[in-house]
Amino acid sequence: MTPSPKQPLAGAFQSFKFTILAAVVFGLTGCATVSPPQPQLPAPKWESSEMIKSLTQRREQFRSLRALAQVDYAGPDGKQGFQEAVVIQRPDRLRLETLSYLGAILIVTANDKEIVGYHPREGVFVRGRRSKENLLRYTKIPLELDEITSLLVGLPPVEPSAPWKQDGNTLIFSPDGRKKDALAFESQQPVPTKWERFNAGGAVELSARFSDYVSTSAGLFPSKISIEAPLQKKKLEIRYQDPELNGKIPSELFTQQKPAHAQEVPIEAIGS
Repeated sequence: MTPSPKQPLAGAFQSFKFTILAAVVFGLTGCATVSPPQPQLPAPKWESSEMIKSLTQRREQFRSLRALAQVDYAGPDGKQGFQEAVVIQRPDRLRLETLSYLGAILIVTANDKEIVGYHPREGVFVRGRRSKENLLRYTKIPLELDEITSLLVGLPPVEPSAPWKQDGNTLIFSPDGRKKDALAFESQQPVPTKWERFNAGGAVELSARFSDYVSTSAGLFPSKISIEAPLQKKKLEIRYQDPELNGKIPSELFTQQKPAHAQEVPIEAIGS
């Protein structure tokens, strides 16, 4: 059941109830060509230059995403699965819809100015300015909008130019002398397989595994992304179906106008 906006949305990842357009959106041309996943083999020893080059190139190659996804959530408050429609235009355009047999039950849009959450069944329209704090209020995910859009297109939210050191097939990024991110490349291709974000105390705050890579016109794309918040014991698994990369996406998809019948609520009403 969709949480009331007067209550904190249930958990960091339950609020990943993102959804995007109905299936009509996916009728456009330019869909990626998907090939079956390859058997997993031991990873070669990657040079740091190869890993940095791959990370930098992939950030340039993956600019937008349009896809349907099966999402499975597990946490202290239970388990559930649902289907999402996802539309992303990096770095700061996001539209997510949670789908049911009767249509969308939650529509979330974010752009460079505002964040909107529309709950059609409840007739509630939640609006707030674009900020990390407001993203946290709505999604309970401690990331900036550009980091969220990166993560959902299979790009670890890591800045390649930040100070780093190599530990085997892992790059450890330590801006300001503090360990912040760890990025592993444990596959036959120089693509990221695991990302970890550390908090100020050195504990893993958020992590993601990228797997089931498929060939697309933009490059190898992880059709499965498994996200975890270890301290909250919450997990989210996203499996993309027929992803379309780098297609043209109308800007109006990332905004929402309040329906005449809906009650508008400030984003602060859903808690902090």
